[in-house]
Amino acid sequence: MEILQENKEKLYRGLKIGAIVFIAVFFLNALFDGGNSMYDEKNKNTITFSGHGEVMAVPDIANVSFTIRKEAKTVKAAQEGVALVEKDVLAMLKNNKVEDKDIKAESVSFNPKYEYVYDKQVAPCTQYGCPPNPGKNVITGYEAYETISLKIRSTDDTGKIIEELGSLGVSNLYGPNFTVDKEDELKAEARKIAITDAKEKAKSLAKDLGVRLGDISSFSESGNYPMPMYASGDMMMKSEASSVSAVIPKGENTITSDVSITYELR
Repeated sequence: MEILQENKEKLYRGLKIGAIVFIAVFFLNALFDGGNSMYDEKNKNTITFSGHGEVMAVPDIANVSFTIRKEAKTVKAAQEGVALVEKDVLAMLKNNKVEDKDIKAESVSFNPKYEYVYDKQVAPCTQYGCPPNPGKNVITGYEAYETISLKIRSTDDTGKIIEELGSLGVSNLYGPNFTVDKEDELKAEARKIAITDAKEKAKSLAKDLGVRLGDISSFSESGNYPMPMYASGDMMMKSEASSVSAVIPKGENTITSDVSITYELR
């Protein structure tokens, strides 16, 4: 019985040692294999190509913004003055077929106007001059403002509308900034052209270098947009010598896309 018990203990110890050795070998293999995989992933050879695409489009929207400003003794009177001009502006825009959805009030505000009023001279003047005369800021009136932005879809009427806005007494008129209504679609088209350009460069250079392209590892894009064109002060007022409206050339907008594509090398 003692011999049998001793054999069982030896067998148990042998199995325990074998299991420990097996587990240690398994983890060491996993560690070294994982390390090699991470090393390979980080040190894969790559090559990057750039592509450029552009699409030309005639602008179909003119963006314009302006401010209506009035001064009065009270806030109510100043706001009423703004409202009267706004009424005339909206009627003019309606006559020029500018839709309500394309007219937006961006901000409405009013500010007090101050004037520094000196008190009466309280101390007598001497041979060395007069002492400082005290005073205080006094509210003399109020200014009311309303800033409006609009989209002119009949771009050929842009010059006429700007002139009429000027004749109605608006101020701080900015524009026109000519844009394309469906610019996202043109941007997508320019992106496709840029990607095709980059891929063609990749195939050509890979052939020259004698390498094979693998999967795409990264992609990035940037684009340029047209700068706004602003109306000069002369465009804001209608000419007294002629009844012909100013013609504002809108030209073409260039929608561009520049991409970078990085390939893994096989």
